[in-house]
Amino acid sequence: MNITPRKLNAFTLFKLPSAFFCGVRTQYIDTEKCIVRVTHRWINQNPFKSMFWAVQGMAAEFSTGALMMLKIKESGKRVSMLVTSNSATFSKKATGKITFTCNDGNLIDEALQKTIETGEGQTVRMKSVGINEEGIEVSTFIFEWSIKVRG
Repeated sequence: MNITPRKLNAFTLFKLPSAFFCGVRTQYIDTEKCIVRVTHRWINQNPFKSMFWAVQGMAAEFSTGALMMLKIKESGKRVSMLVTSNSATFSKKATGKITFTCNDGNLIDEALQKTIETGEGQTVRMKSVGINEEGIEVSTFIFEWSIKVRG
């Protein structure tokens, strides 16, 4: 089974329903990048009439995690993945359509190969940047993923 935006969106419905109902949707994925979009709506807003930071975080995390899932699937190995830390910066109110892009697919390859060869856990720091419809950056998230071959 190939990992496609449509299959990832079905995955969010059944496995991450809060993300799905808040409007998190995968737009594009390949081995190098993943694009996830979320639209500011009543259900995902904060009291200041912009998108709640946690909804932005769900979309940003999914853009990094979907790339990790794709690479693990391609390896054919049983590998666990876990976010061990994250940080975020917010530079503008998030309203309208926000597009989160992670271009760090290449960072996963080396860590994945190393964990498969050695059996030792590895970490990968991945960045996802949120851009509004005007092309202005609204937030940036960094997620540190830990991966390890399952025994």
